[in-house]
Amino acid sequence: MARETLDRKIRHLLDEILVLDSMVESSTNEAVDALNRRDLKLAKKVYDFDKRINARRFELENDVIVTIATQQPIMAGDLRMAASIFEVVGELERMGDYAKGIAKICMLIGEQPHIKPPAGITKMGELVVDMLHRAINAFVNLDVDTARAIPFEDAQVDALYYQVYQELIGVIMENPAATEQANYLMWASHNLERMADRVTNICERTIYSVTGKLEELNGSDDEQLNLAG
Repeated sequence: MARETLDRKIRHLLDEILVLDSMVESSTNEAVDALNRRDLKLAKKVYDFDKRINARRFELENDVIVTIATQQPIMAGDLRMAASIFEVVGELERMGDYAKGIAKICMLIGEQPHIKPPAGITKMGELVVDMLHRAINAFVNLDVDTARAIPFEDAQVDALYYQVYQELIGVIMENPAATEQANYLMWASHNLERMADRVTNICERTIYSVTGKLEELNGSDDEQLNLAG
C-alpha cells in the first residue's frame, strides 16, 4: 500500500509539471507574439501571469518536500525522481522569467516608432517551445532516447541567435537612432537562446532520473540577462 501511495504521489507531481509546462509554453508564445505586434496589453498580461507561474513552482516544490518527508521507505530511484522534479520545476520557473523578460522588453519599447523585429526571433520562439514541449514529455515518460536527441537541436537556436544579432547590428549601422531598440531586441533573442539551454538541463535530469548519472549534454549555464524584474 505504501508503494502504491508513493507511486500515485509521484504521478501527481509529474502531472502538475505538465500543467506548469503548459503555462510556460503559453507565456513564451504570447510574449513573442506581443513583441512582434507591439501588443502592450498582451505583454502586460504575460508580465503579470509570471506571478502565477512562480506560485505554482513553490507549491510543487513544497509538495516534493512533503512527499519525501512523509513516504517511507523511499528508494534511491524515488529520491532521484523527487530531486529531478524539484530541479525541473525550477528550470520551468526560470523559463517563465525569460518570457516575462520578453514581455517587459515589449513594454519598454512601448509606442515609440519601431523597427521590425527580425523574423529569426519568431522562429527561435517556435523552436524553443517545441523543444521544451518534447523535453517535458520525455521527462514525464522517462524517455532517455528523446532526452539525448533534443539538445542537438540547440545548434539551430544558436544559429538563429547569431543571425538576429548580425541583422540588428546592420540596423544600428544604418540608423544609429535605433540603437536602443535594437539592443532590446537582442536581449529578447538572448532570452530565447537561454531558454533552449534550460531545455538541455531538463533533458539531463531525465537521464539522471533513469540512470543515476548526471551527464552534461550541451552548452553552458551562464547567467540570464536580468530583464525580468
